[in-house]
Amino acid sequence: MSTKDKLNIPRHPLPTENPDIRRKVFNEVALGFDEHLAVEEAMRCIQCKRPYCMEGCPVAIDIPKFIQQITERDYLSAARTIRATNSLPSICGRVCPQEMQCEKTCILAKKGLPVAIGALERFVSDFEREYGSAQILARQKSTDKRIAIIGSGPAGLTAAGYLVAQGHEITVFEALHEAGGVLIYGIPEFRLPKFLVRNEVHTLEKMGVQFSLNTLVGRTITIDELFGEGYKAVFLGPGAGTPIFMNLPGENLCGVLSANEFLTRVNLMKAFQFPKYDTPVYCGKRVAVIGGGNTAMDAARTAIRFNPEAVYIIYRRSEKELPAKIDEVHHAQEEGVQFMYLTSPVAYNGDSKGWVQEMECIKMELIEPDESGRRRTRPIHGSNFKLSVDTVIVAIGAQSNDLLIRTTQGLETTNDGYLIVDPNTQMTSRAGVFAGGDIASYEATVISAMGQGRIAGKAIHEYVMQK
Repeated sequence: MSTKDKLNIPRHPLPTENPDIRRKVFNEVALGFDEHLAVEEAMRCIQCKRPYCMEGCPVAIDIPKFIQQITERDYLSAARTIRATNSLPSICGRVCPQEMQCEKTCILAKKGLPVAIGALERFVSDFEREYGSAQILARQKSTDKRIAIIGSGPAGLTAAGYLVAQGHEITVFEALHEAGGVLIYGIPEFRLPKFLVRNEVHTLEKMGVQFSLNTLVGRTITIDELFGEGYKAVFLGPGAGTPIFMNLPGENLCGVLSANEFLTRVNLMKAFQFPKYDTPVYCGKRVAVIGGGNTAMDAARTAIRFNPEAVYIIYRRSEKELPAKIDEVHHAQEEGVQFMYLTSPVAYNGDSKGWVQEMECIKMELIEPDESGRRRTRPIHGSNFKLSVDTVIVAIGAQSNDLLIRTTQGLETTNDGYLIVDPNTQMTSRAGVFAGGDIASYEATVISAMGQGRIAGKAIHEYVMQK
């Protein structure tokens, strides 16, 4: 097929469940490509001599190669190509912001729509799971070097996978009762089914990675004690688990909570199946979610599944500035979430029993951009209004917990509490201690955290072998 013919093939949208059905259940929303759609979409790739798509991928997947293998209907080989640099393909194919990374740099995006790289990655990983088996990388000869990984999110799992393949003895320490980090407690079931995360964790276990659950490093054991027990290096990937609030009047009222708490209760503790699972979650009839990122979309779309009268996204900028994935915004709109743009809360008012009952807001206007290029906002004087709500979910970001920093000497941080690392190795200011993910970069995406985990894995291997 000529390049001209390929350019005439339209991009195929990802099939999704009917909004009227999916807003009532926690089943996966995106249904994925079937074989016909996957091959048709793969045919759109013009196999550039310089694959800009790979330059946009934090883990450097050989994208042209695996897409070409799809056109040849060699799906298991395509899966092996992806797994050569990405240990979590079924996850990345679902939750990575491809439109801001590999697809953004696709040459087809210059004049039209890019190849649906994320959807093709998902198809390949799903085919592998159904008709093949996840490739277990052959381990090198044992080095007898023990390495500790703190946190089992995407950064930690990636570092663990790389290092165990090099022959090291890897123990992943996880504070919660199930491995997976934000993949298991933060991202809703309807966007990332938990059995996929468990499959990836099980693959690492089969490679020899050991998981120590219910272990809060900094409390149960310190980093210094880990070195004392014979670990030669430590990777810190605990995520950013401390929610940020706005310090508004009434923020301590009952019914005002963080997206972190809300999503953890629903996702990890299975509150959506209460009382079968014994952790309840409060979700009222009129829910306001503060924020415009992916976490805000996750919280709003989760809340809508508890059948409230209304769910609002309260966002201080316009729709154009929303940082969330385009698909997630579209899905939220389809499911009935109402968006209130250029709006910011200023106070919460409660009833006589201490429960929130309304939110006072003010209208905003856009002004000049800030250093990052995003438009600033300022309140419009006299534009205050009140909105009746009985649940407020704050999703304006999170920051790293300083427990590890407080209990470990020699770790330098930025003014806002994030670890300072060498971007070429992810090593911190303390020798032998590396870090990646949210603790080393403000709320990293899944794939960027994985990229940092991979960089750290290579650097840790070199460090312990030289030492």
